[in-house]
Amino acid sequence: MSAPIPICRTDQVPNRSAHGFLLDLDDRPLNLIVFRRDGDVRVFVNACPHVGTPLEIFPGRFMTRDGRHLLCSTHGARFRPEDGLCIAGPCKGKYLSALPCFNRDGTVWLSSGDAAI
Repeated sequence: MSAPIPICRTDQVPNRSAHGFLLDLDDRPLNLIVFRRDGDVRVFVNACPHVGTPLEIFPGRFMTRDGRHLLCSTHGARFRPEDGLCIAGPCKGKYLSALPCFNRDGTVWLSSGDAAI
């Protein structure tokens, strides 16, 4: 297994919100969404399963107005932030691609041993 890769400081993602980050892995960009709720974090590839576009039209705007779901601004799909399941929109029943991660010592880390990376 490869060494974990730091994505961001935990405090860069306000509680109960999501933020986008771009990692350069071996000259291959990886566009990510980090969602944080209290001490729990989730990391998803920033690509809607409907057509592959990034979720946000405006930088940093990943959440619905009520803050309950991740929102794809292209076609209005809504995703549960705890697991990436699309609950409404053209890709209902599909998932955002989740990546293994952990939160330690104030940093969100990507577990790089996963084949999806």
